[in-house]
Amino acid sequence: MKQSDAFWNVTAPQGETRAALGGDIRCDVAIVGAGFTGLRAALLLAEAGTDVAVFEAGDVANGASGRSGGQVNPMLPVAKPDDLRRAVGPKYFETLAEAALKSADDLFELVEKYQIRCEARQKGWLRADHCDAARVTAQENAALWNKLGAEFEFVGRDEVKRLTGAHGYASGTVSPRGGAVQPLALTRGLDRVARGAGARVYSHSPVTKLVAEGGQWVLDVNGHRVVAEKVIVATNGYTDHLVAGLKRSVLPLTSIQIATEPLEEDRLAALCPEGHTISDTRRLIMYCRREPGRQFIYGGMGYRTPTGGVGGWSWLYKDAARIFPGLKGVKWSYRWGGTVALTPERVPHLFEPQSGLICGLGYNGRGVAMSLVMGREMARRALGTPSEDLPIPVAAVRPYPFREPQVLGAGVAMSYWRMLDQREMGLRAG
Repeated sequence: MKQSDAFWNVTAPQGETRAALGGDIRCDVAIVGAGFTGLRAALLLAEAGTDVAVFEAGDVANGASGRSGGQVNPMLPVAKPDDLRRAVGPKYFETLAEAALKSADDLFELVEKYQIRCEARQKGWLRADHCDAARVTAQENAALWNKLGAEFEFVGRDEVKRLTGAHGYASGTVSPRGGAVQPLALTRGLDRVARGAGARVYSHSPVTKLVAEGGQWVLDVNGHRVVAEKVIVATNGYTDHLVAGLKRSVLPLTSIQIATEPLEEDRLAALCPEGHTISDTRRLIMYCRREPGRQFIYGGMGYRTPTGGVGGWSWLYKDAARIFPGLKGVKWSYRWGGTVALTPERVPHLFEPQSGLICGLGYNGRGVAMSLVMGREMARRALGTPSEDLPIPVAAVRPYPFREPQVLGAGVAMSYWRMLDQREMGLRAG
C-alpha cells in the first residue's frame, strides 16, 4: 500500500523535495528515520547547536507518521497504574506516567510554539466501553489514573451517543487533553522547523549498514560513508535488521483506515458534533474522527496476507456502518494503512545496545504523542543527560515472546477476537 493512497495527502501542505545523500559526510549525531520521533529529536539537537543529519529510506513521513490516525491520546495502553509499575519498576513509574499524561499538552504546545499548520485541535478523546464488563473495568482504572492527574471524566450511554453518534456502547471515558492533528502535515511541519534550526534531512537515503569504528559510528547510506559520534534509531514499526535484535523486539500489527468525501450536513450533524476523537474498548478497536473538511475517518486493525497484501477492509466498511448508522451508503473514497509496533508490556522501549547507539520504539498504537516524547528524550540522552534522569528506563534488547507465530497467525486470531467482541456487544445491545 502506497503513501499516496492515504487521505492525508489531500489536506496536507505540499512537502518540500528532500535531496538524497550524494556524498560522504560527518556529523555529531546521525538519525535513522524521518518521522515524528526522528524529527523531534533532530529539532532539539539542532537547537542545542549539534550537527545532526537525518536519513529516511523514502520520503519524509513515509512510514507510520504519515499514515497514522492522527489521534493525540494522552495515555499509555496499559490498563491500570499497577501494570505500568510492574513494567518499568518503581523508579520510573511516576516519571513515565507523568510523561504520558502530559504528552498531548506537550504536542499541542510544540505545534503552537512553531506555528505548525496541521489542523491541530484539542477537543478531547472519548474511549467508548463496548459492554458492561468493559465499563466497570474502565471506570475503576480511570479512577486510579485520576489520582495521578489524568483528569478523566465518565459519561453514560446517552452522553456517548450524543457526543459521537455511535450506537451500542454502554458508557465511556473522556480525556479533555486529547485531540487530533493532521499527521502528515505535522511531520512535514517538524521537517521544516528542524531544518530551519540547522538539521540536515535526506530523503531516499536508506541506512543499510551501521558499525562501530574507532570510537565513532560509520553508516552506509546510498553507498556513501557517514561518520557520526552518536546514532539515534527512530524506525518503530518499520524497524529492520540494522541493529541486531531490534526488529524482533516488537510485534508488528497493521492498522488500516478509510475516509469519506465531504459529507452532507444531514449525515454529518450527529457525528462527533463537539470534535472529540473516538476509540473503543474492543479487542479489535475502532478509532474515528470528523475532519475540518467534513470528511469522516474510520480505522481499525487489519492484517498482512500471505501474499504481502493487506486484509480487513470488508470488515471495516461493515463495522463503520453498524457503529454509525448514519454512514450507511456513504462512499469511502480513500483507504490506507501503516504498521504499529507493540511491546510485550505495552510501554515504549528505550535501548542503548552500545555506547552512543540509542534506539526508541514500541508506541503500541499511541505513537502520535508518545513518539514526540521518545524523540525528545533520545535527543536529551545524546546531549549527555544521564540515563537515570530520563523518564523512560533504558532496557536490554529482548525478543518479543512467540513473535513469529503471532505474525503468521494474525488473520486467524483477529477472526476469533472479532467473534468475542461481537458477542459482548450483542449481549450489551440486548
